[in-house]
Amino acid sequence: MGVNATLFGQMITFGLLVIFTMKYVWPPIMQAMTERQQKIADGLAAAERGAHELELAQHKATDILRAAKLEAKKIVEQADKRCAQLVDEGKAQARVEADKIIQLAHSDIEKERQQVREELKNEVATIALAGAEKLLGKQLDSAANNAMLNDLIAEAFHD
Repeated sequence: MGVNATLFGQMITFGLLVIFTMKYVWPPIMQAMTERQQKIADGLAAAERGAHELELAQHKATDILRAAKLEAKKIVEQADKRCAQLVDEGKAQARVEADKIIQLAHSDIEKERQQVREELKNEVATIALAGAEKLLGKQLDSAANNAMLNDLIAEAFHD
């Protein structure tokens, strides 16, 4: 028997090993490799989706930031306009109040002037009556005094 029988036995054993390996060992290894390939492919696809979503999120964040800046600018402009409006309203209200105060002051001055004028008329009339009494040398009665006083006032200050 020699080398041929040993070689032939080794070939049969090798063939049986190959058949056993192909039937029982190879399928789970191939399945594990397929699953691993699928996981790697899914991971790469997820990474691509993540990168795409990140890019979309960055664009969206940029758009939101731009919109927020525009909104803030509008709010600041509205606040400036409202401030100017309030200042103008305050000035107008101050002018109205100043005009009212000036009108009251003019009214008070006019009242005071009329009062002083009346006092002056009465004083001039009293002085004139006293001078007339001295000239006439007699005292006039009270009713005649008042009548004469009123006539003198009317004549002296006829406006």
